[in-house]
Amino acid sequence: MSNTKAILLVGVGGQGTILASKILSEGLVSAGFDVKMSEIHGMSQRGGNVSTQIRYGEKVYSPIIGKGEADVIVAFEVMEALRWIEYLTEGGNFIINNYEIPSVPILMGAAKYPQGILDELSSKAKTRILNANAIAEKLGNKQTQNIVLLGAAIRALSDSGDTALNAIAWKEIITRNVKAAFTEVNIQAFEEGLRAN
Repeated sequence: MSNTKAILLVGVGGQGTILASKILSEGLVSAGFDVKMSEIHGMSQRGGNVSTQIRYGEKVYSPIIGKGEADVIVAFEVMEALRWIEYLTEGGNFIINNYEIPSVPILMGAAKYPQGILDELSSKAKTRILNANAIAEKLGNKQTQNIVLLGAAIRALSDSGDTALNAIAWKEIITRNVKAAFTEVNIQAFEEGLRAN
């Protein structure tokens, strides 16, 4: 359906991709959208790639996002952004965390981390590059970079016309989904993501 939006979150195991997706999906459901979500964990416990596909709208029949169908892609890691670029729709938003996690072949010296990825992707799509890790570290908890990126994703969706997302009680949803000791820092991380350029 034309009113259905598709969001793809991609990263590496341990970056909190699934938690961000869960919070996003819960918020969309609370706003009355029909939401479908699918997760793929590729050896996520060992630093493998993780992707989550979320589709929402008046009526959604499948969470699966095909090539050229994602309205927003949130890449938690630079090389993962390159891997998924062909899934972004024309005119879609690309949010990229300027953070590199070397794969096993790179760590073993069998390959080198590709250079120039951010420039290449910026030339192909509307791209917002964030250093979510630095923002999270400034807040005192580098594990909140996923919530920084969540805030940036919601801002991108809102800026592209989905203003219903602004009325969602995101802080309450974050509070329900993180440990009490980390609630405040995660809310701060979310607000930083909303404000990030």
